Amino acid sequence: MGTNSTRTGSVKNLHLIIASSIVIPAGLCYGFAPDWAFGITDTSPTLHSVLKAIMGLYIAFALFWVVGIIKPKYWGAATWSTLLFMWGLVFGRIVAWFLTGMPAPIFVFGIVGEFILGLYAVLQLRKYSNSTF
Repeated sequence: MGTNSTRTGSVKNLHLIIASSIVIPAGLCYGFAPDWAFGITDTSPTLHSVLKAIMGLYIAFALFWVVGIIKPKYWGAATWSTLLFMWGLVFGRIVAWFLTGMPAPIFVFGIVGEFILGLYAVLQLRKYSNSTF
């Protein structure tokens, strides 16, 4: 019983595991290495403040997803927040693309990955909760 239950739990939580394991390092990059990770070279205090705030949001959401893995009663909310987080990023990146032009390749890759993770969250909600789409 333990093995099957563990396997089901890890499959059910896979989207949260993937999202948190990507978003925590990405958040740290926004906060501490935007030049290295994203080619952001502006050194103004205002931009650094914005990037640290983005880092905080990324890490806070990722930690909530970890809570959703550990505490099943938060799984649904964590999954919904993963969906909204990922598709919110996709929306913002597409708007930026249309308004300012083609982004760096890492952000184009990000759009695809974020869309897929959001879609995976939808599929997980359909499979493991009472949510309807």
